[in-house]
Amino acid sequence: MSAQKGINHVVLVGRLANDPKISSTAQNNSVASFTLAVAKAFVNPVTGDRDADFIPVVAWRQQADVVKNFLKKGSECGVEGRIQTRSYTDKDGQKRYVTEVLVDSIYLIGGKREDGMQAGSSANFDDDDANYSNNNASVTDIDNDLPF
Repeated sequence: MSAQKGINHVVLVGRLANDPKISSTAQNNSVASFTLAVAKAFVNPVTGDRDADFIPVVAWRQQADVVKNFLKKGSECGVEGRIQTRSYTDKDGQKRYVTEVLVDSIYLIGGKREDGMQAGSSANFDDDDANYSNNNASVTDIDNDLPF
């Protein structure tokens, strides 16, 4: 009997809820983590505002370099990738579970930036290195002043 192959494909468009956190592994691989605020399709009937989901995202290597060089809090982008779950033990000995989007492609969306990067640009690299640990992907301290 052969194992059935599942589908794990995510496509999101939103704005960075915070400035990306950029780091490197011991093997000198770049890692960028950020929270993507994705507006919901409906308006909150109580507040009249459009609510958003705040989704942790991780980009490796070339995609991390694109994030570092072209994205900041409030930047609009699209990401294509897959859902990843992992666990780690925190400094207090508690086991923590994380669910995040692991990026395969990043799409820069919006108007022309100060540095001349044109809207619609993308970065698409084969990058399957998901073996890392202790990445802080919590969605805390999110500012409420997102520009959408």
